[in-house]
Amino acid sequence: MDSSSRNDSGRPADDPLSALGVSLATLGHFGRMGPAPGTVGSILAVALAPLLFLSFGWAGRLVVLAVLFLVGAWAAGKAEAHFGAKDPGAVIIDEVLGQWLTLAPFAVLDIWRLIAGLAFFRLFDILKPWPVRASERWLPGGFGVMLDDALAGVYAAAALALVNNVVTWPCWG
Repeated sequence: MDSSSRNDSGRPADDPLSALGVSLATLGHFGRMGPAPGTVGSILAVALAPLLFLSFGWAGRLVVLAVLFLVGAWAAGKAEAHFGAKDPGAVIIDEVLGQWLTLAPFAVLDIWRLIAGLAFFRLFDILKPWPVRASERWLPGGFGVMLDDALAGVYAAAALALVNNVVTWPCWG
């Protein structure tokens, strides 16, 4: 078997459906960019949120989050098999879920709130306070990958709500 028929972990190449899952999980090549793929995924999620997520009302946002969780879990599971590792760093679809959960409760978000939401999500995703770290083991495969970022997103949304009610945000008008 030549090297072109092997994946990133040296295993035999993926079938087309698995390759699609890996591509979704890594958001193309974004998950393989630079030394901090989670941050890249979060920045991408914030950049896309106004068009692909925040433009929906409550019901639409819940549907998007549910579909993202299910598709992301499937894709993350395919990526784990592809890379031969639990929650490989290249998988960043979970960052999209967590970041969008952070932003979901807010009707209006200016650039400062988007930046604060990004910072809070990255903080909780990196620190993994209880039960975020433990949640990785509660569900099998890709579901655990998605769940820990979902919980980090809930923490980040709460922090953003708290700060949103205390801080006078800069505005130029």
